[in-house]
Amino acid sequence: MKRAGRLMFVAVPLVAVTVYVAVPGEKGDGGPSDSRSSSSPSASSGSADADLDAPEKKELAQRIVSSAENSSLDWRAQYDYVEDIGDGRGYTAGIIGFTTGTHDLLTLVELYTESHPDNALEPYLPALRSVDGSDSHEGLDPGFTAAWKKEAQKDAFKRVQDSQRDRVYFDPAVRLAKRDGLGALGQFIYYDAMVMHGPGDPGFHGIRERAMAEADTPAEGGDEQSYLDIFLDTRRATMKSEKRDTTRVDTAQRRFLYDGNLDLHTPLEWKVYGMPYKLD
Repeated sequence: MKRAGRLMFVAVPLVAVTVYVAVPGEKGDGGPSDSRSSSSPSASSGSADADLDAPEKKELAQRIVSSAENSSLDWRAQYDYVEDIGDGRGYTAGIIGFTTGTHDLLTLVELYTESHPDNALEPYLPALRSVDGSDSHEGLDPGFTAAWKKEAQKDAFKRVQDSQRDRVYFDPAVRLAKRDGLGALGQFIYYDAMVMHGPGDPGFHGIRERAMAEADTPAEGGDEQSYLDIFLDTRRATMKSEKRDTTRVDTAQRRFLYDGNLDLHTPLEWKVYGMPYKLD
């Protein structure tokens, strides 16, 4: 028998210093009281503007993800980001945290080189293929990070990063969330999980399958809030097993869920790693 979600309201206090960023196109008048009822038959039955792939909502999603990935709401400042954060995945780089150890950074550089040969990253392709699947820097140091930063100043490389983010992470997550009957918040929860864990099992699809074994999705006739609560439980357990910080779930996504904000209306307030953020 599938279990019901906990859905207890947990107050998350904010400290006095808060980051304020305006989201273009958002009116800021849709708080939790405007959210869809959890008894609605399908989260995707409303206006297309309420989905995460609407321009304003997509911009919002990138900023929230950036707060967790880069401790900043300015996701466009992250194209040239590159460092080894010690998570066993080698170098993490770019707007969505492409890594040398999980194939997506290699794919990115290969695609970029196909359309823009003789770039500063091309000489590192043999090393990227060699270290793929590991945390090794062999053949990458000391020049790889400087080459990444150099190419990241070019609009063409930024466009390839955008395209790969959408193709590998954003579009599949949103498409699957819509199929499961989820609104903007659920679509974002899927997207953030896809970014951190990647596809596959172990990964996003494994988390989703385990959550669906415990609760029905809205498309299956289940309650949206209860299903998302269990999805977050499942994801949190995965993060804990990987010894990862869980605040992007505990004091961000769970906060939105317990506020009943299934359409991800602004204003939004949350915390990641103890740092408070607000989007009006």
